[in-house]
Formats: sequence, structure tokens, C-alpha cells
Amino acid sequence: DGSMNLTVTFAPGTDLDTANVLTQNRVAVAEARLPEEVKRQGVTVKKQSTDVVMYVGFSSPGGTWDDNFLSNFVNQRIKDEIARVPGVGNVQVFGAGQFSMRLWLDPQKLRTYGLTSGDIVDAVRQQNVQVAGGRVGGAPAEEGVAFEYTVNVPGRLADAPDFEKIVVKTSDDGRVIRLRDVARVELGADSYSLSSQLNGEPSATIAIYQIPGSNIIAVAEGIAAKMEELRPSFPEDLVSTVIYDNTDIIRASIAGVVETLFEALILVVLTVFLFLQNFRATLVPLATIPVSLIGTFAVMLLLGYSLNQLTLFGLVLVIGIVVDDAIVVVENTTRWIEEGLSPREATEKAMLEVSGPVVATTLVLLAVFVPTLAMGGITGTLFKQFAVTISIATVFSSINALTLSPALCALLLRKQKEPRGLFRLFNRGLDKVTGGYLGVTRLAIRRAALAVILFLGLAIGSVIGLGSLPTGFVPQEDEGYCIVNVQLPDGASLQRTRAVLNEVNALVKETPGVADFLTIAGYGLIDGAASSNTGFLVVTFKPWDERSDPALHQSALIRRINGKLARFDQAMAFAFPMPSLPGVGTSGGFTFMLQDRAGVGFEQLQQVAQELIEDGNAQSG
Repeated sequence: DGSMNLTVTFAPGTDLDTANVLTQNRVAVAEARLPEEVKRQGVTVKKQSTDVVMYVGFSSPGGTWDDNFLSNFVNQRIKDEIARVPGVGNVQVFGAGQFSMRLWLDPQKLRTYGLTSGDIVDAVRQQNVQVAGGRVGGAPAEEGVAFEYTVNVPGRLADAPDFEKIVVKTSDDGRVIRLRDVARVELGADSYSLSSQLNGEPSATIAIYQIPGSNIIAVAEGIAAKMEELRPSFPEDLVSTVIYDNTDIIRASIAGVVETLFEALILVVLTVFLFLQNFRATLVPLATIPVSLIGTFAVMLLLGYSLNQLTLFGLVLVIGIVVDDAIVVVENTTRWIEEGLSPREATEKAMLEVSGPVVATTLVLLAVFVPTLAMGGITGTLFKQFAVTISIATVFSSINALTLSPALCALLLRKQKEPRGLFRLFNRGLDKVTGGYLGVTRLAIRRAALAVILFLGLAIGSVIGLGSLPTGFVPQEDEGYCIVNVQLPDGASLQRTRAVLNEVNALVKETPGVADFLTIAGYGLIDGAASSNTGFLVVTFKPWDERSDPALHQSALIRRINGKLARFDQAMAFAFPMPSLPGVGTSGGFTFMLQDRAGVGFEQLQQVAQELIEDGNAQSG
């Protein structure tokens, strides 16, 4: 379609505002060497994430509107409105182009009348213009003019009959030759190089990208609100469908982490009460949890952190850590109370003994997590907020153990009565376990050489076991959708590509677990280029609670779809998951580029690339 997109990727941590300015400066330097037509159209530099926030399809279930109308409606009424939503970086429309008047010239008639295609273009440009009509009675005017009138003249031509009346030539004998005499005029689309289908039916689709650094959930909520605002203006029998929402998996993950957070909180409460066996004593370490979390939230707010999967995971882990110091204080204070001291005296004596260990354990934990902040690359970016969350909560728990916990011990703790019932049985079992542990410890001390040999054996076994495990960056999760890429041989027509995609649609439609599928012909999702021999599908699966069967898991469905696609011999078609981490590559797995540094030429480079693809497809996994 005469356009080119160049994606510039910066290293993690780069200030994108500065990078945007520097990129614009580079483009300005190169702009002088661009063709005049490109200069008139303009070159745009903008920040955009590589991941799609949402695919929204527009269709006509009753068949009232064709794909040309749908695409034009989206371009004219939807695209700019969505682009103005805070956090949206770009809106890309897939489907037929905008309404355009198409002129089908008859070469024979042009030759008969002595015309060329350039003459037709000039005539259309000269007669399809917007001009000011002027005023009647406006200054300067004759004396006594009482009124002014604005002259409204017809502007640009509106329909095919108007264009047919355009005069393209006047002969010497006064005969007027109009456009309809040498051409067929029809209202169509400005481009047919792309087409979109929703569940196999004609549609227009928008792909919405976010600005890097924006909150994807806030962006999705803004898009949903804007769509609700625009929906009343839709013509009858035009509906919008959210085919894919990138925040679904994020919301589900956050909900799962929040659920785990409450489960961890309940388990910590039960565990502390089970071992302390005193409601008053249990309150002291439990008070540490909200105090530490509130302090952590305050610092996170100051640092600009959000409640995302990484910070929530850090909070889940830290729930069991923040109570440790308070439990040490309570246990030691209880021991001195049992010795006969008053709660106040017992607290003072206990703090003299445990203040140092509390500070030491805090420093040990910080020594583990704080160095994570110095990690570079994508790994450092991922674990920074996780490490900061744990470190902040640990510091607050230590401060709490040295300040609030002693005060609560002095106020709440009393001499404990003899345990009864289940607690007595639990203590007996615990005493037996403790006795066994002490026995093993004494044996290890007496047989130190044997203990060292056993330790070395376990260490070596751990190293061997670690080396035998598969490695990976992040595990592939069930995100609820997959991509199907379809590529035909170079030079294949768009009609041929559409025919193959229709066959793929039929295979996907009959696959259990599939909810909706979006089909785009004429565009490659992997390379981001418009070409007649490529296309792709976005296949969304049914909700997770409807796919509890392992056979309906994302990986199983992808294998099933690939099994069906393997029979295609006229096209290379395969399904694959998108990366679990947004922004990391264009698909699950890894991505790399081939570069011709030896100057062997494009043909040789393409041959090597094809051999690499064939070898890669032959690899297991």
C-alpha cells in the first residue's frame, strides 16, 4: 500500500522520551534524501509497544453492511476516537480500505479520443476541488446595500454520477467528452490488499497498541469505556466484538495472586496460633502483617510501583517472612514470663537477647534480595520491583519487631496455662519430632566425617539433578489464545491466500475449545509486512473454567491445530503461542535475525535462511 514501518528497539532502561527525540532528529537528517511524494505525505515518529492490547472486530451479523462499509466506518468514526484514549500508542485497521471512487479506464476509448491516463487525473484534480463561494453585498460594496449573503457552492463530488459528469476534453467542434465516455466509475475501497474476517464472516478489525510505560489495565478500561460511548452511534446491524484482550490473562493472574495472598495470610494465622497456643500471643505477630504491608504500600506508591504480578508475588512470599522476627520476640518474652518475671520485665530482658539476632536476620535477607537491583537486562527489569517489595517489607517487619512487638508483648502477654486437648497431643508429637531431630544432630556431631561425606554426596547429587532439569526464561502459560501464521510461496496472489485461509478457518472452527477466530489476509504478523502471500489468525479459546480438561489446555489445542495444518502442501501454516511476557519477542520461544556480513547476496542469504528453517522444523520440541 505504499507505506513502510521501521521499528527501533532500545535497551531496557532507556528513557523513551529522549530516544524519541533522538530518533526524530535522525529522521529529519534522512528526510532530505526521500522522494518528494514521501515528503508530502510526511514521516511520523511515535512511541508504541510491540504488543497488541486488544483486537476489536466490527461485523454485520445480518449482512446489511459489506466489508467496504465496515472498514470505512471504522476508519472514519472509530480509529481516531480510540487513538485519543490515554495510553493508546497506535490503532491499526485491518480490512478493506476507506471509501474511494475507482475509475476503470477503457484504453481503446482513450486512444480514440486522444486522451491519456494523465489527462484523466488532471481533469479530476481540477474539477473535484473545494473552493470558497464568496459573498454578495460584502465590502467593498455600493452605497445602500443593506444585506450580505454568503454564496454556498457544491464542494467535492459526492457520488459516482457526479464523477461521471467530469469533463475530460472539449473537441474543436464543441463536443464535450465526459468521464463516463471513457471510463467506468464505481464507489469502492482505496485498497483491496488486506481483508478481515471474524469467525469466517466479513469484518473490519482494529489492533490497539499501548504507549510504552502506560498501565495496560487502565488503557484497556479506557478503551472499553470509549467503545460503550460510541456504541449508540453505530448503525443498525453493526456490532463490535472484543476478539482478544491482553488484560484477561493479567487480570486472572492478579486475581490468582490475590487469592493466594489471602490463603497465605490465613495459613500464617493458623500456624502461629497452633504453635503459640495462645490467642494473646498470636495477636502480636499478626499485627506485624498489616503494619508491614501498609508501610510497603506507602513506599511503593512513592516509587511509582503498581500492584502487578511481580509485586503481588513478592507480597505473597513476604507474608511468611514478616512474622518471623515478631515470633522470636514473643517466644522469648513468653519464656521469661514462664520463669516468673512480669510481662514488662520479661519484655525488656527478651529484647536485650533478641535485638541483635533480629537485626542480623534482616541484614541477611537484604543481602539476598538487594543485589538483585544491580542485575541488568530484562532479568533485572523483571526482578527489580519483586526484590524492592520484599526488601521494604522485611525492613518494616524488623522495625516492627524492635518497636511495636515489645510494646504489645508487655500489654498482652500473661503467664500461660497448661495446654489441653488437641494442643497437648500436638505438643507431644512436636516433642517427639524435636527429640528425633536432636538425636540425629548428636549422631552427626559424633560421626563428623560421615556427616561431611553425606553432605558432599547430597551437594553433588543436587548439582547433577540441577543440570538434568530443562532450562528456560519463563514458563509458557495458558494465555487463552494462539496465533496461526500462514505463508504461501513468494508471488502467490491474494485470492490464493484467501482460499487457503478459508480452509484454515474451517479447521479451526471445528476444533473443540475454540471461542472466536480473527482472520487477516495480506499481512504477516511475524514480520509486520503487508504482502499478498501471507496471512494470520488470532484464535481465542473458551474461558479457563470451561477448559478444565487437559485436552483443552492451550498447549494441547495448539498441538491439535498444528496436526490439522500439517496436511497443507501449498502453504506453510503453523500455530504458536505468544510470549508469556508482553514485549519479549513476537512469539513464544526465541527470535533471532540473519545478517549478511560477508556480502554473499540476497539469494544466498535466503537459501541459508530456508535451510535453517527446515533444520529447525526437524528439531523436536
